[in-house]
Amino acid sequence: MTPITEVEGRRLSLSNLDKVLYPATGTTKGEVLHYYAATVARAILPHLRDRPVSFLRYPDGPGGQLFFTKNPPPGTPDWVRTTPVPRSEDQAARQVMVEDLASLMWAANLVVEFHTPQWRADAPGTADRMVFDLDPGSPATVVECCAVALWLRERLSADGLFAYGKTSGSKGLHLLVPLEPTPSAEVSAYAKRLAVEAESALPELALHRMKRALRPGKVFVDFSQNSASKTTATPYTLRARTEPTVSAPVTWDEIEGCRNPEALVFRADGMAARLGRYGDLLGPLLDPDRARPLPAGAA
Repeated sequence: MTPITEVEGRRLSLSNLDKVLYPATGTTKGEVLHYYAATVARAILPHLRDRPVSFLRYPDGPGGQLFFTKNPPPGTPDWVRTTPVPRSEDQAARQVMVEDLASLMWAANLVVEFHTPQWRADAPGTADRMVFDLDPGSPATVVECCAVALWLRERLSADGLFAYGKTSGSKGLHLLVPLEPTPSAEVSAYAKRLAVEAESALPELALHRMKRALRPGKVFVDFSQNSASKTTATPYTLRARTEPTVSAPVTWDEIEGCRNPEALVFRADGMAARLGRYGDLLGPLLDPDRARPLPAGAA
């Protein structure tokens, strides 16, 4: 029998709570739902709010079928808000908005990663943040990503911009930069320029091209997620990896001090303690006073 629960006045059917989603740790679906409801709801909801959400679904765990969807899933309740999203010059579609605990729990029950764009629903294609996805090519690890992140922080600071870090929840690191509203195309162009500069300044370490043959031992500075059509893993989302790893905010001290890849691996069961110690380290992304314009002529 599927349990029915009430969340903020909404009735939800929560299914298969005893199902093991992460065999490596024995983590069940019920524990995943508890993670979102009790551990990170207050932290993740502000980063989801006002942004159309895309889902990477993994209903049978990371070892099962994974599929990415932007459209509202079949059976989406009528109380879950959706918003029109441009897909091409002559087409628009709708995507889910996760704005409260009830819609968060409805989505989490589908077993998903949460992904969001760098723009808000009321201004499609106008970014209020910039992202660099630092992706290591083996044998490079997140340790090398941290070295590139430190260079990017200084370079961004020279242009008057603030950078904040989080793990990807996989192998790499994300840098996020709050911006005054700026067309995504201009943000992408500026981010590409800095990626090229990083490769020039750190030729043995950084790479701005995705070509696989160039990747081993280097960090790909992926600027492409600034495109209006792209999304990035939302802070605090669980990832569809072997273990229930989190795309977790990190301090610059942790980035500077990283000497072992395991030092920047954070799992669901450790996030309550981190939030208790640090609060939301990405809170500045939500503070309009931290947003800065791109430098004149940056694009």
